[in-house]
Amino acid sequence: MGLRERKKQRMYQGISDAAIALFLENGFDGVSVEQVAAAAEVSKPTLFRYFSTKEDLALHRFADHEDEPSRVVEARPQGVSPLTALHEHFLACLLRRDPVTGLNDDPRILAFHGLLYGTPRLVARLYVYMMRSEEALSVSLGGDATEARLAASQIVAVQRILAQENWRRVEAGERAEDVYPSSVAAADRAFAQLCSGLVTYA
Repeated sequence: MGLRERKKQRMYQGISDAAIALFLENGFDGVSVEQVAAAAEVSKPTLFRYFSTKEDLALHRFADHEDEPSRVVEARPQGVSPLTALHEHFLACLLRRDPVTGLNDDPRILAFHGLLYGTPRLVARLYVYMMRSEEALSVSLGGDATEARLAASQIVAVQRILAQENWRRVEAGERAEDVYPSSVAAADRAFAQLCSGLVTYA
């Protein structure tokens, strides 16, 4: 990225970090946009130039992953099927304990996931990101538009359910290291089911 883009990215990150810190301390509904702007040392109009809604302040990191499945499919090596590329990518994310997979027991990550799944407005906004993710993935999958959209919705749903199950177990007190083997096995089974049903993309 160029200097301008790096500055923009730092601003995104700084505002989002300030917002999440306040949300974790006071609850999502207990913090105003004005308080976030003050904590981030920006004006309210500046804040809204970067984030269109209060919910987006908390979901900035998920927004970064919105087009990730699409990018994985488009960047896959020649001869590798879309589902194989997505499966391998998900396993790599599990291995590095990417928070998006739910397999991360860092207290800060757990607190953030608790905030997310415990706030209906954030859950609703997260589904908007997922719908956009499905749309981008369906375009990358190509072929018949309806078939691609159906396939994309199933793939995104599988990844979401796998991540939520990982988070549920870690939140209940299991160590991410202990959950990892079964989370890999669950991902393998889930993608095998996808391959059996989505033959075009397998």
